[in-house]
Amino acid sequence: MLQIHNTLSRKKETFKPIHENRVGMYVCGPTVYGDAHLGHARVGIVFDVLYRYFLSMDYKVRYVRNITDVGHLENDADVGDDKIAKKAKLEHLEPMEVAQYYMNSYHRDMEKLNILPPSIEPLASGHIIEQIEFVKKILDKGYAYVSDGNVYFDVDAYAKDFHYGKLSGRNLEDIKTETRTLAGQEEKKNSYDFALWKKAKPEHIMRWPSPWSDGFPGWHIECSAMGMKYLGEEFDIHGGGMDLLFPHHEAEIAQSCAVLGHDAVHYWIHNNMITVEGKKMGKSYNNFITLQQFFKGEHPLLTEAIQPMTIRLFILMAHYRSTLDFTNDALLAAQKGLDKLQESLNKLNDLTVQEKTNNEEVHKTIISLYDKCLEAIEDDLNTPILLSILFDSAKIINSAYDGKLTLSQSDIDELKKVWQKFLCDILGISFASDSMSDKTKQAFHGAVDLLLQIRLSAKERKDWETSDFIRNELSKLGFQIQDYEKKVKWNLFN
Repeated sequence: MLQIHNTLSRKKETFKPIHENRVGMYVCGPTVYGDAHLGHARVGIVFDVLYRYFLSMDYKVRYVRNITDVGHLENDADVGDDKIAKKAKLEHLEPMEVAQYYMNSYHRDMEKLNILPPSIEPLASGHIIEQIEFVKKILDKGYAYVSDGNVYFDVDAYAKDFHYGKLSGRNLEDIKTETRTLAGQEEKKNSYDFALWKKAKPEHIMRWPSPWSDGFPGWHIECSAMGMKYLGEEFDIHGGGMDLLFPHHEAEIAQSCAVLGHDAVHYWIHNNMITVEGKKMGKSYNNFITLQQFFKGEHPLLTEAIQPMTIRLFILMAHYRSTLDFTNDALLAAQKGLDKLQESLNKLNDLTVQEKTNNEEVHKTIISLYDKCLEAIEDDLNTPILLSILFDSAKIINSAYDGKLTLSQSDIDELKKVWQKFLCDILGISFASDSMSDKTKQAFHGAVDLLLQIRLSAKERKDWETSDFIRNELSKLGFQIQDYEKKVKWNLFN
């Protein structure tokens, strides 16, 4: 049974779906006003592994991942410009043109990382009616107020009936002390009240009619409205990065409780943050690296282009609730680990039927692998332990390939089953692309094989310059070359 750490209860709990064999999962996606970065990758990969786990266990999953394309103001406050509208003004584009451009870029990056698309990917701008109706319900319950065309959530009124701060562990007095009073928020009763609807200034581009003003929804209301629309009044899992815990997810709980009188979400899951060489990632530190910069090697902190699967493995080598620190050394370790996994998988696929093994101890180890891997992933998605088990099993594969021990067909089949399910299906590590037609693929493979044959001839002539040149240039293009004693194997990363 899956044991998952619930942020709300602050402990590991046995996952029990509301509906048997069905899971409803909502994850906060990106605000599409810039290129995706490592933080987006970590959220995507963590919840992709959870999604893949449920699918592999034959659950029916409705996975909702929203896109914020309106209402997310600068500094996550209730004042300032909408981030997408500001970008549109600077670049002389329509706001939705900016949103579409970065949404397309985000999708391409997630595909390269082998992140499965969600079941539903709603846009905030496509659900304005639902958000207006949700705000009306909060007003009807007495937990919000209208002020000069704006609608604000009344935290004091809510706190009389519910616990505001239960997700983040904060109490209301601390929140009151920590919240700054900003200019332009005079219409609020209290500085810690948050916007449900904002009246648009004359120059504001993104605006819709509402009962209160021509304006736009606050940031927090979109997830409450869309979560309820697609997953119902109660659903299993909601999550995202730790940076969303407060105020975003805290506000979501308050909004849902205000309307329903109870929590909508049973399990809150948050992955921890990424640092760069021990520092918070940010443009002010000159250590902000987008995924495109990783893939192309175009950043001062990078010495070469980084393959998407290296980034995926790098993220999976740390537990999702731990802080993940990016360094070049850590990336090199991930690359070496990926090379070893690929080499072992290639050897596993090349193993032929051998005589029945006389090594009962090895047989028992292989038979126990599946349960050990399942236990690791069900222990709060412990991907580092799962990877260590797979790396240990690689020793058996390598020994069998080198003829140091014999494996029966059943042992080989069991190893293949374990590696396919846990490395490929659940962890999502992929080594090849199948996007080409058969004819194109045949020509492509033939061209690569020809280059490698030229390289082999160069090695036989001890023309190391030509040999190294071909290998290095292929590596830059994303090829992974493995040299064996009598043969060469290659793969192309996604």
